Amino acid sequence: MISDPFFYAMAVPAVILGGLSKGGFGGGVSMIGFLLMTLAVPPLQAAAIMLPILIVMDVVGLIAWRGIYEKRSLVILLPAALCGIGAGWAAAAFVSNDMIRLMVGVVALMFVADYGLKGKRRDIAGSHNPPKGMIWGAMSGFTSFLCNVGGPPYQMYMLPLRLDPKLLAGTTIIFFAVVNAVKVGPYLVLGQFSPVNLATSAMLLPLAPLATLAGVKLIKAINPADFYRFTYALMFVAGIKQAWDGIDGLAG
Repeated sequence: MISDPFFYAMAVPAVILGGLSKGGFGGGVSMIGFLLMTLAVPPLQAAAIMLPILIVMDVVGLIAWRGIYEKRSLVILLPAALCGIGAGWAAAAFVSNDMIRLMVGVVALMFVADYGLKGKRRDIAGSHNPPKGMIWGAMSGFTSFLCNVGGPPYQMYMLPLRLDPKLLAGTTIIFFAVVNAVKVGPYLVLGQFSPVNLATSAMLLPLAPLATLAGVKLIKAINPADFYRFTYALMFVAGIKQAWDGIDGLAG
């Protein structure tokens, strides 16, 4: 088990934020949590430590949001996400941590720019676009595998649909429950479930269901307009941080 106090100073808030996200309170929350963990350990190790915790959160979220989802989105996004997981598995040995950070940061900033450029049109619900959904679904699976940050690409497709926050939350929990379950096998093959990582996951695990249920309560109480503003604002901050760290590392 990791014994570094600084790691836990970063990891405990990360798990809480991840639980809020799993409960439906915005994918940007989870991304910021992952950023905190990568201040203490490499991205792939942080992803491996978080994966068992996320799976427990998925179970809690599936129970809390049972029967609430938008089928068409899952049909478009999930097959592409599974292809993205395969690509992430193949690339894991060749993509540097700094490249991962830069890639995720750029996607997040594209996500926010798309929202800002639409102006008043951002409040108009979009329609499904299967080719676009397959691109963002594959990228979500890819980045989720490498660093547990599949939220920004996923939301690039989902948020413009302007679904009711509850419907979006239910669809999101199903999408990432499937993605996380599929990631277990490749992580085992890559040796990421080491005794140290699993023991660290177990230490953090009790926070998972409590944080997820807190997220469920928040999303059921919040105003939809506030929900979307909050999500995009968090994504901007997280995207700037990821992109800066990636550029700094690659240039160093």
